[in-house]
Amino acid sequence: MQKGAILVLSGPSGAGKSTIINAASDEIGEYYFSISTTTREPRVGEENGVDYFFVSKESFEEDIKAENFLEYAEVHGNYYGTSLKPVRQALEEGKLVIFDIDVQGHRLVRAKMNDITTSAFITPPTLSELETRLRARCTDDESVIVNRVENAKDEILAVGEYDFRIINDSIEKATKDFIVLANAARLKEGQEDEEKFLKDWLG
Repeated sequence: MQKGAILVLSGPSGAGKSTIINAASDEIGEYYFSISTTTREPRVGEENGVDYFFVSKESFEEDIKAENFLEYAEVHGNYYGTSLKPVRQALEEGKLVIFDIDVQGHRLVRAKMNDITTSAFITPPTLSELETRLRARCTDDESVIVNRVENAKDEILAVGEYDFRIINDSIEKATKDFIVLANAARLKEGQEDEEKFLKDWLG
């Protein structure tokens, strides 16, 4: 049975993370895409339990107190977080758990599960290209786009904290890079694996 592992992806909104994951899905083995829980309103076409788990602020804050989140953050006035229960189950089933979370979330996952975590920052080649893509989506008003661009300027400063960087200039090349990375993430050895290997090897 394959070993469970965690792959954290971060990058600005509009970087193409979802497109890359979908394009690579047949090539990376069994995986669980960690769905965030959020207090923001669903956008048109979004489904509860598919895109996000949509909950009330009160419910989210109760789960914070109960320590039911692997990570959570407040972004643009709304909470976003990752429930621990489905993550644990997927790891036990030997799946690759893929997170699409922000820089702050990456730091928290690293602090808690560094042994089995690999990370990559996905971004368009330039800030101006990011802005062009955000406008081309036609899903957000001007104030949201400006906010996302400003946010991206802050996030890019943390790029050195990630194991890898994927520049999404061509979706085909970015997808190939991602497939290599996803398959390599499963090979990462935790301390327990290392100790067991040495014990078995030394006899």
